[in-house]
Amino acid sequence: MKNIPYLLILSRFMTALVILYLGYFVGESVRHYILILMYFGLLTDIFDGIIARKAGISSEKLRRMDSQTDLVFWLSLGFASYFLNPDLIINEWKSILLIFVMEALCYIVSIWKFGKETCTHAFVAKMWGLSLLLTFTYLIGFQEAGWTFDLAVILGLISHIDVILIIVFLRKWQYDVPSCYHALKIRNGKQRAKTVFFN
Repeated sequence: MKNIPYLLILSRFMTALVILYLGYFVGESVRHYILILMYFGLLTDIFDGIIARKAGISSEKLRRMDSQTDLVFWLSLGFASYFLNPDLIINEWKSILLIFVMEALCYIVSIWKFGKETCTHAFVAKMWGLSLLLTFTYLIGFQEAGWTFDLAVILGLISHIDVILIIVFLRKWQYDVPSCYHALKIRNGKQRAKTVFFN
């Protein structure tokens, strides 16, 4: 039971590698397989946290592994989307660059302040993850961007601002902080709120 969360995280990492391989080397004929792998990866992301908490092994190490694997997983889907729909992605390069810059900024601020990467698993970030799921479903499955892409960009921007504020407000590094509001409460000496979200 205690090994299952680690195995789920590993499976999500391996899934990301398979997605990259299929998107780059195989292409058009495997769009539906990539979508299946994406939803499989989402399920592993949901259940690794649930099982870890039930098994009493939800630790800093596990959460950091989960967070970095999430990054690899979503990046693999982004690159696969580019391999399959280069024109769609190129047309949106400014928005994509903005998200990459904000992601890098989160890492820079966190490492500069705490010497560790960020690992907040904040609520808005989870909403952003769901919007990414919808966006990649449209990009890969239907070869469309449209409103799903715009929604993902907006939530991505809000999510990264929230993470940066969490880092700024916290006096010491913590994982699983639901929002900048909770970080401010922690800074002001309130008891740390337990995260109640699915991951």
